[in-house]
Amino acid sequence: MKINLKRIYQAKENSDGFRILVDKIYPRGIKKENLDVDLWDKEIAPSDTLRKAFHASDDFETFKTSYWEELSGNPHTADFLQLLQGKEVITLLTASKDVNHCQLPILQEFIEASISKEPS
Repeated sequence: MKINLKRIYQAKENSDGFRILVDKIYPRGIKKENLDVDLWDKEIAPSDTLRKAFHASDDFETFKTSYWEELSGNPHTADFLQLLQGKEVITLLTASKDVNHCQLPILQEFIEASISKEPS
């Protein structure tokens, strides 16, 4: 499975595959009818508490550890991973300005680690 990381404000491309918005808060400036995603999964996004703590501290390593723990303990995670089965390409989307310094690379790593643990 190939996993792309993009801002929701970037144009949709044919190479995006299955597009998933991974934010709790609706992205500013996009009309609901123009939200071009296959899934908006608020349940897999970081909790409000974790998101606010990260914005206050900007400590990415602590955020990464805490978000990984949330994903591991989230009862929705198994359903989310099951939904990804059979998808050749997915694109994780966020409104964050820096896609490399937010939840997306952590979720990408979590998905890749979870998929590699699955029996073939």
